[in-house]
Amino acid sequence: MTEIEKRRSIRKYQNKKIEDEKIAALIESARLAPSGNNTQPWQFILIDDKAVIRTVAEAAHNQQWICSAPLLIACVADIQVRIKENGNMRVKEDTPVFELKQIIRDTAIAAEHIVLEAVHQGLGTCWVCWFTEDEMRPALGIPEDKFLVTILAVGYPDEAPAPRPRKKTEEIIHRNRW
Repeated sequence: MTEIEKRRSIRKYQNKKIEDEKIAALIESARLAPSGNNTQPWQFILIDDKAVIRTVAEAAHNQQWICSAPLLIACVADIQVRIKENGNMRVKEDTPVFELKQIIRDTAIAAEHIVLEAVHQGLGTCWVCWFTEDEMRPALGIPEDKFLVTILAVGYPDEAPAPRPRKKTEEIIHRNRW
């Protein structure tokens, strides 16, 4: 079974530290991700301090399941790789700048590389996206010209969710046009 088939959203983790080599492999997988014009707009915050993890859980609409993860990886996109002349642009969910969409897409690719490498390493993950920039930015000290794409909860799974239903292939494809 491939990593893609094995991947599940894990919301309950064992109280077990993740080895440094495994964390390095996660970040290396993200570092090797493709990006438009090879801009590599991603930055990562590794969060293993329990107090900071609690702060993140509270800022993410009090999702307390996050606290069981021994590691969070905040995946941050840096718009400065595409807009160099605009100095300290403040970015958030409703910023109408096209380059923001580009760096979000690229950083999401890198984040998913982490997710798949985590499965390969025997770890589980879950994307945390229910938050706002204004709530999460101060919790993690993220500058206003950066955009938090997601936070990945990472750890050894303490649950084994069954596969979720998926649409049939013929329900999701179109050929040549919609």
